[in-house]
Amino acid sequence: MEIDSALSTVQTLKNELQDAKMAAVESQLKPLPGETLEKCAQDLGSTSKAVGSSMAQLLTCAAQGNEHYTGVAARETAQALKTLAQAARGVAASTSDPAAAHAMLDSARDVMEGSAMLIQEAKQALIAPGDAESQQRLAQVAKAVSHSLNNCVNCLPGQKDVDVALKSIGESSKKLLVDSLPPSTKPFQEAQSELNQAAADLNQSAGEVVHATRGQSGELAAASGKFSDDFDEFLDAGIEMAGQAQTKEDQIQVIGNLKNISMASSKLLLAAKSLSVDPGAPNAKNLLAAAARAVTDSINQLITLCTQQAPGQKECDNALRELETVKGMLDNPNEPVSDLSYFDCIESVMENSKVLGESMAGISQNAKTGDLPAFGECVGIASKALCGLTEAAAQAAYLVGISDPNSQAGHQGLVDPIQFARANQAIQMACQNLVDPGSSPSQVLSAATIVAKHTSALCNACRIASSKTANPVAKRHFVQSAKEVANSTANLVKTIKALDGDFSEDNRNKCRIATAPLIEAVENLTAFASNPEFVSVPAQISTEGSQAQEPILVSAKTMLESSSYLIRTARSLAINPKDPPTWSVLAGHSHTVSDSIKSLITSIRDKAPGQRECDSSIDGINRCIRDIEQASLAAVSQSLGTRDDISVEALQEQLTSVVQEIGHLIDPIATAARGEAAQLGHKVTQLASYFEPLILAAVGVASKILDHQQQMTVLDQTKTLAESALQMLYAAKEGGGNPKAQHTHDAITEAAQLMKEAVDDIMVTLNEAASEVGLVGGMVDAIAEAMSKLDEGTPPEPKGTFVDYQTTVVKYSKAIAVTAQEMIGFQIRTRVQDLGHGCIFLVQKAGALQVCPTDSYTKRELIECARAVTEKVSLVLSALQAGNKGTQACITAATAVSGIIADLDTTIMFATAGTLNAENNETFADHRENILKTAKALVEDTKLLVSGAASTPDKLAQAAQSSAATITQLAEVVKLGAASLGSDDPETQVVLINAIKDVAKALSDLIGATKGAASKPADDPSMYQLKGAAKVMVTNVTSLLKTVKAVEDEATRGTRALEATIEYMKQELTVFQSKEVPEKTSSPEESIRMTKGITMATAKAVAAGNSCRQEDVIATANLSRKAVSDMLTACKQASFHPDVSEEVRARALRYGTECTLSYLDLLEHVLVILQKPTPELKHQLAALSKRVASAVTELIQAAEAMKGTEWVDPEDPTVIAETELLGAAASIEAAAKKLEQLKPRAKPKQADETLDFEEQILEAAKSIAAATSALVKSASAAQRELVAQGKVGSIPANAADDGQWSQGLISAARMVAAATSSLCEAANASVQGHASEEKLISSAKQVAASTAQLLVACKVKADQDSEAMRRLQVMVTDAGGKILLLERAAGNAVKRASDNLVRAAQKAAFGKADDDDVVVKTKFVGGIAQIIAAQEEMLKKERELEEARKKLAQIRQQQYKFLPTELREDEG
Repeated sequence: MEIDSALSTVQTLKNELQDAKMAAVESQLKPLPGETLEKCAQDLGSTSKAVGSSMAQLLTCAAQGNEHYTGVAARETAQALKTLAQAARGVAASTSDPAAAHAMLDSARDVMEGSAMLIQEAKQALIAPGDAESQQRLAQVAKAVSHSLNNCVNCLPGQKDVDVALKSIGESSKKLLVDSLPPSTKPFQEAQSELNQAAADLNQSAGEVVHATRGQSGELAAASGKFSDDFDEFLDAGIEMAGQAQTKEDQIQVIGNLKNISMASSKLLLAAKSLSVDPGAPNAKNLLAAAARAVTDSINQLITLCTQQAPGQKECDNALRELETVKGMLDNPNEPVSDLSYFDCIESVMENSKVLGESMAGISQNAKTGDLPAFGECVGIASKALCGLTEAAAQAAYLVGISDPNSQAGHQGLVDPIQFARANQAIQMACQNLVDPGSSPSQVLSAATIVAKHTSALCNACRIASSKTANPVAKRHFVQSAKEVANSTANLVKTIKALDGDFSEDNRNKCRIATAPLIEAVENLTAFASNPEFVSVPAQISTEGSQAQEPILVSAKTMLESSSYLIRTARSLAINPKDPPTWSVLAGHSHTVSDSIKSLITSIRDKAPGQRECDSSIDGINRCIRDIEQASLAAVSQSLGTRDDISVEALQEQLTSVVQEIGHLIDPIATAARGEAAQLGHKVTQLASYFEPLILAAVGVASKILDHQQQMTVLDQTKTLAESALQMLYAAKEGGGNPKAQHTHDAITEAAQLMKEAVDDIMVTLNEAASEVGLVGGMVDAIAEAMSKLDEGTPPEPKGTFVDYQTTVVKYSKAIAVTAQEMIGFQIRTRVQDLGHGCIFLVQKAGALQVCPTDSYTKRELIECARAVTEKVSLVLSALQAGNKGTQACITAATAVSGIIADLDTTIMFATAGTLNAENNETFADHRENILKTAKALVEDTKLLVSGAASTPDKLAQAAQSSAATITQLAEVVKLGAASLGSDDPETQVVLINAIKDVAKALSDLIGATKGAASKPADDPSMYQLKGAAKVMVTNVTSLLKTVKAVEDEATRGTRALEATIEYMKQELTVFQSKEVPEKTSSPEESIRMTKGITMATAKAVAAGNSCRQEDVIATANLSRKAVSDMLTACKQASFHPDVSEEVRARALRYGTECTLSYLDLLEHVLVILQKPTPELKHQLAALSKRVASAVTELIQAAEAMKGTEWVDPEDPTVIAETELLGAAASIEAAAKKLEQLKPRAKPKQADETLDFEEQILEAAKSIAAATSALVKSASAAQRELVAQGKVGSIPANAADDGQWSQGLISAARMVAAATSSLCEAANASVQGHASEEKLISSAKQVAASTAQLLVACKVKADQDSEAMRRLQVMVTDAGGKILLLERAAGNAVKRASDNLVRAAQKAAFGKADDDDVVVKTKFVGGIAQIIAAQEEMLKKERELEEARKKLAQIRQQQYKFLPTELREDEG
């Protein structure tokens, strides 16, 4: 269950953090490679949001009782917590403050502890979904975890300082809560001057806070501290100024403004803190900028209220502060500033520039005339206009950046988290105003209006989101959250009405209580809406897009800078209007402002989104139109060159695909041209990119069409499509995405309609052409639809039994195979007929050219006919290639060799278990010569196989069959030789069998390479692969011979085994590094499980290197071979899983290679030590083993990355064993049911003893199936008995021991099931006449071997006197007896049994064919002639046989020098 796995993961993380705390206490905690304080802090901040969101989803799922989504949410929570723990450890390891490190690790551990409790409570809540007490506990634990998570984030560098600053502001603001303020002790001018200076300092500190969020964490700490100090000074100055007030009302107004400044300052620090924690949060920068502007605006309101300067002075100061604040908008505008479209930005710039021009003229005029109140008003208007210009310029720059084709457009999410965050902020502010004792009735009414407005918007957003999402848990959560917000809002409105009627303390307290549920509901909804699954993906502005922004940003910055100078100059002129040099400076600044605004307008117009892309696309399509016109002229003059590098079907598919893509873009371009300027550039660039491949494909299709009229139709329709696209681009450029340019919309609609018609016309032509060349679209669609039904799952109520469906599948599969063969035959016949027609045309044109040798047109037709004949000849040859006899023989041989390899694997298992014994008192010397002799024969067959790739299919088939027979014989003699060594030396037995297994695998690869190289030219790449496979084959045969010679030499056989293992690992690594995709995939858990073998083998290798004992070296060689092979296989299969990304796959393959190379270095070093043991060399073993361990660690991490967020620990092997046993029993029972349906085949002749023979086969096979089914069930019972006795734990104490036993049991169960299934298939095929008796015998032997293996696996830990083991023994005996009966019925029971029944079976199977084929003539003369002809044929065959023997002798004499040295010596 996923929730249990998540709980285990969180507990593990808690323990890891405890270990990290201990390391930190001992000053041993070091950062990992690539970890820095800033990176880890950002990771922790961003992950904390993911943790909060996933926990919110977990709470919802658990409350709803949805087990599936609760498991998913628990898994996502555990994955997010894992990232959080890693980031917390990195922060603690990177910080230089031990106390901060300890606090970080403690808080992170608290998060893990609380999360574990939360997951446990969620699990309990699933058991009783409606339990109120359980729900309450769940909510309490969730609040505790949220508190711990906030504490963890607050431990980040800089966050504590921001919290201290926030706390300081809160403490300072308490000064405003007193009933009466003391009177001021300072003169008014001094108090006013101090307030102005404090305001300037506070505004500057606010800008520094904004800037510090982009720097290091230390900068934010310093900036927030300075901001707190400046706020304290400003508050004191403001209170001093409030003491100057003459009336109580004026004093209350000043205090109210100071409270607004306090609230705005707190919001600024909170926004800065949020941005520093997660710089990538959507719209975080804009929220910070808005908070800074709010601080500036509130300061300006207070200054305007309190100061009594000369008219115009405070307006200038306020304007300068506002301009300083909005300047930050122009720093890297990579987020939208407002909702303005591009053309709205242009209109805003035009309107604000007009207002600014008038206000600048008014500033100059009023300064001259001394009308200072009007002067101040003009300054305020100019300031607002400049802010509007800046905002429009920043938004226009953002739109220009994202409209660049190289930029990545954002994607709209399910909800807008910015809307939720803004609503949350507004509702919290309104609730604060509601409960503020100083709030007036109008302020309470205004706050209530704000609450109603934003809660209504949130409910609507929830309703829309619930209708869009397909996630049932999210749907219900949004609906439930909307209900909670609506209900809490309704309760709050009731208390507000009561408060509005009577502003008593009791009513205000009720109002305060009613705000708490609303704030909590809104905060929970905001946290849930911030789930990455729901949010939008922001746009990514490219380097080219940033460069396109520069002219707009430079003009806007110049405008702001010169405007600031102008206002400062005007400020001094208002005081002293009679200063001529200052007027000259003012004129200069005014001129600079005008120029910068003109430059800004020009830049915005020139950089209009999509215009540059439209021009470029228009040029590209014009070039394509010229190319299609050239092709049309060539077609008219009959000189259009044919494309021979691709088929007409492929060209038609390309053309159809491109035209369809163009058709899909028509509506998006029209929509963008009418009102989405930011998307216009992307869409037109995408459209233009399709026209070059369109022209290439259209010209290629036309060049393949013989009919001239059809040629011109395709080319003309392609040209029409290009021209309609050109018209569409002109209309789109004119519209430009401006929704107000209504006069262009009709032209856009008309162009889009014309383009759609052009697409439809060319698609009709292509569909007609496709049907002519055999591309039957309807059939393809039908097959695709049938395939898609497989993904829909099994119907809930099947209409038949498994056997019914099985029979139907077999029936139609055979029909498909027959139809495919008929299609090949029809293809050959059709292509030969086409070749005949082509030859007729060629002869006719040649005759016409003889009549008129100077006719150039006839010459061209003759050349065209000759080219057509050549093409048709190649088509006939390719059709004939489909029925190659040699390649089919290679496939059959490869299958046989695969069976030998599997048999050798079984033999290795028996040898490892110590049960491989000789039947007689034989020695290895009795078998050595036979092994060497058979190996020589295999080398000869290998040569014939390699040469057969370039010869006839018959020779290739003969060589493949001979190779398969020889490797079978060689495997048998090597197994006998290994058995003769005795079970006392199992490791040497395994070394010998591994050597022949390597030869068999090399032969399998060689057969595959031969099949691929068959009938290929000598320079074909497949020939090089064939040569490489042949070299590997010779190497492995040579290694086998060396092993055979060294197997009885106790002093060298360990060294020889290690050399063979090293060579084998190199070959396996070559296969692993190839680009060949594995046939099947496996799980990352399997890959991790296989690394355990590497770890064990490494320890074994180090021990062998230290001891230098040959027995240890042999054991190391055998263990290393299996461990590395299993690891490489599992790693490659897991990395090619379809869910694994390319990056993770490359990482896994790289570390798999590094692990193997490190282990190879270790083994080679052990080999060096064996040759020359010294203490220095042995000392190096530790370093080499550490390299292997490091590579294994990287490989495990790569495997975990494959699983992504779904990582779970591997399952208990004991449970897997029982599952496999029961699955094997079910498989065998299904095979037995299939046998029940079988009947002996009907024969035209009268039944004889053969019929009894076939019935005997079926009965024996049925008996074996029943016996093996009972056997496997008994094994399952024995396994459960072991668990009950405690000999095997459900959670094993010794995982390696029990796991190894369970894997053996699993393997044995699988082999019994597979062998029994193969036996049933062989019996069926034998009865139906489709397979040989030898295959039936081989299947029976395999069942016997697998049942013996299952018995050995169960005996390992069993009580020999138990009832289950006695039943198991009886079942094995019963199965063995029935197998023997089947072998006797089919032929040869064992190798040394009588051959009489085999000959009878062979006679029954094959003799009748010979009898049936010979028809004896009854007349005397005809009979004599028939005898003479038979004798003549016999003599001819004997002579051919003698000639073949002589030829074989000559070949062997000539090729003797190419034999390996061992073979020459042995032959000599």
